[in-house]
Amino acid sequence: MNLTLGFSPCPNDTFMFEAIINRRIDLEGIKFNISIADVSQLNKWSFDARLDITKLSFNAFKYCVKNYALLDSGSAVGRNCGPLLIKKPRTKLTSQSSIAIPGKFTTANMLLELAFPQFLNTREVLFSEIEELVLNNKIDAGLIIHENRFTYESRGLEKVIDLGEFWETKYALPIPLGGIVLKRDLNKDVQQKVNRVLKRSIEFALSNPEVSNSYVRLNAQELEQKVINSHIDLYVNDFTVSLGSEGRNAVEKIFENTAIEKQSIFV
Repeated sequence: MNLTLGFSPCPNDTFMFEAIINRRIDLEGIKFNISIADVSQLNKWSFDARLDITKLSFNAFKYCVKNYALLDSGSAVGRNCGPLLIKKPRTKLTSQSSIAIPGKFTTANMLLELAFPQFLNTREVLFSEIEELVLNNKIDAGLIIHENRFTYESRGLEKVIDLGEFWETKYALPIPLGGIVLKRDLNKDVQQKVNRVLKRSIEFALSNPEVSNSYVRLNAQELEQKVINSHIDLYVNDFTVSLGSEGRNAVEKIFENTAIEKQSIFV
């Protein structure tokens, strides 16, 4: 069986999928045809149901849940790992300030809208360009995700707010950032097979972290090993292996004000 699979070049994704890419585990007869793209692009593809299996932001999932269901394994859910709003030290933010965001449908942007509904002057840019735009005064503030969480301070930028902490304080739940979904019209046996393979790949990576290093570095934006390791440690955790009840509750909170039935979210 051939299935299309999309994920981002970020270390947590490439770390999770390396054992699948290099066939280090039992794939149960599935051949995965891989597409690697920024999460904002993956979100847009999900609206057209372009891929059989894809990483996406949980905010984007609200708009394509009729076509996709969430796997139990593979999610980026956790604590103290949310997106950060950053700026230069002397910049004063107002409702007119320009804010760079890593995509309209990212969970980061959903959190920004929740915490600061007055910030309407946003601009979508590639996540890896946000720090530079702030430093060069092209934008007043930036909403950073991924590796930039570990580099902004060394470049002289400061945190306005950790939007993950905002979420955790407001809801007393871990922050659900993104997950791995697959098409609902796939046979149930196939869906469960994919989840087993993905869980096996994650468990292999966690047990053999050095094996994936070259593949992770090949795709990473930030090549400093300490940053890569910190990124993986932050976003690949027990919730990634299996959401569990607390992880599911966190995902369900994203859908709280929609007409979606909770049981229809998951595989």
